[in-house]
Amino acid sequence: MKNSPAKRVNIVTVKLVRESSILYKKRSIRSPQDAYDLLKTFLEDKDREHFIVVNLDTKNQPVSINVCHIGSLNASIVSPREVMKSAILSSAASIMVAHNHPSGETTPSREDIDVTKRLAEAGKLMGIELLDHLIIGEGKYTSLKEKGYI
Repeated sequence: MKNSPAKRVNIVTVKLVRESSILYKKRSIRSPQDAYDLLKTFLEDKDREHFIVVNLDTKNQPVSINVCHIGSLNASIVSPREVMKSAILSSAASIMVAHNHPSGETTPSREDIDVTKRLAEAGKLMGIELLDHLIIGEGKYTSLKEKGYI
């Protein structure tokens, strides 16, 4: 067997970078309505699907918000590993996720339900509970927890 050249391995540091911040007067999220009030400005009136992760501490206070994915007009491919990245780096106890439907209709699709179940399973393995998944439309939302999918 021939000796192959040495492989260079990078030494890295992983960190979360704060891009900006907002003030949240309610301090903690106690209901889907509270989450909707916090997130609607990020998600209403967008022309493509945006998938957002809210990382929460043990008192359900948001510590960070991450726009995890921006999709097309009617689709967004969401990976549990991408969702959990900001949760881990934020030392989150739990997360809430939300995305918009540019059509304004908030009925969950089969993919929305499947993604929610995958995120709940991944969170369970990692000790980061998925509290809810909101679908936000024009002036309204649907909570997948209230619909019994979590």
